[in-house]
Amino acid sequence: MSQDKVDNLDGKEIYPQHECGLFGVFGHPNAAVLTYYGLFALQHRGQESAGIVTSSGPGTSFLVHKDMGLVSQVFGQAELEQLKGTRAIGHTRYSTTGTSTVKNAQPMVVDCVRGQLAIAHNGNLINADVLRHELERKGSIFQTTADTEIILHLLAQPLDNGSSALAPLRRIEGAFSLLIMSERELIAVRDPFGWRPLSLGKLDGAYVLASETCAFDLIHAEFIRDVEPGEVLIIDESGLRSEFPFQPQQPAFCMFEYVYFARPDSIVGGVNVGKVRTQMGRQLAREFPVKADIVVPVPDSGNYAALGFAEELKIPFGHAFVRNHYIGRTFLQPSQLIRDFDVRVKLNLIKEMVAGKRVVVVDDSIVRGTTARARVVNLREAGAREVHMRVSCPPHRFACHYGIDFPDPEKLIANQMSMDDICKYLGVDSLGYLDV
Repeated sequence: MSQDKVDNLDGKEIYPQHECGLFGVFGHPNAAVLTYYGLFALQHRGQESAGIVTSSGPGTSFLVHKDMGLVSQVFGQAELEQLKGTRAIGHTRYSTTGTSTVKNAQPMVVDCVRGQLAIAHNGNLINADVLRHELERKGSIFQTTADTEIILHLLAQPLDNGSSALAPLRRIEGAFSLLIMSERELIAVRDPFGWRPLSLGKLDGAYVLASETCAFDLIHAEFIRDVEPGEVLIIDESGLRSEFPFQPQQPAFCMFEYVYFARPDSIVGGVNVGKVRTQMGRQLAREFPVKADIVVPVPDSGNYAALGFAEELKIPFGHAFVRNHYIGRTFLQPSQLIRDFDVRVKLNLIKEMVAGKRVVVVDDSIVRGTTARARVVNLREAGAREVHMRVSCPPHRFACHYGIDFPDPEKLIANQMSMDDICKYLGVDSLGYLDV
């Protein structure tokens, strides 16, 4: 998605986000290093914290290192050398529940009656409050504010006679892709709706798991298949087995994985993400054609849709917006000193590419619209004769409770305005959103 997204405290806009990238290894002597590289490939899925837990199997203690920051900031050679073991799970986090502090960093680890357990989670539980209060009444003491710890407490409880070790997972509701490591097993879980992606691969006889296949490409692992909605994969020394312990549901994969979250070089649901985005752009052009001189993407996730739009209508394609990839998590805000600073520091316009031209700007979404409007002003000031906006997904009118950090509905522009009013607010000559 372009840079203009969810509200922060000062009323500006940042990306909509969701929480986390997962990577796991079972049966490889360099499990920690492979997990480090896997997380590096999944850095786009979370930049607040990173962590890795390793194990050498039964009778050995779990080793863990996690901290705030990017993968490259959290792990160096010394940290990786200390994480010995043939099994590992790793996590990159963006918080959609719980505060952004090191205590909420994952994977989370516990030593309980069932032995050592570690867990990493991508998603959001919709019944977290109910479960948390129930567990607290029974004596559970929580150390974090993240909903992931609820799952860990459920798994750590003693089992009734004859109960499956996976039975507690049937109590959680919402979006969850999980990696769970016990002393003997590595377990992968995907919720019955399949909200978030999770994939299985192999490398040198070892099993690997990742939120996206781009992580497999980096380490030269072979992509085997997706973990199916509602499926639990259990990997141990005897191999891999599959179970489906959940009540089957109608699949509800999050379209935003294709629109924005997933890397374009990943295979999600059996198709390349970049190809899907290009097809979205082609369809957008068929639904909302326009005569123009240049098609300009809002980088980076608008690139492929813009390319498809340009190809379909045979309009020249150009990167008129240049993205600054080296902005940190925070930077000095100049207040009134530089107008539209947030817009200009992230995307700078090559004025010569748009002056005197009819311009189509293709973005993957518009949430509040304030940054999109500032970009239109930027284009007008550069001499663009016409500015047309095309959006490669449907309008966002409602909040998401399944792991995407969208603002409240009253702050979503499509919830508060008609299409004509949004067009006027943005200051564009025409506006088109891709239909469902």
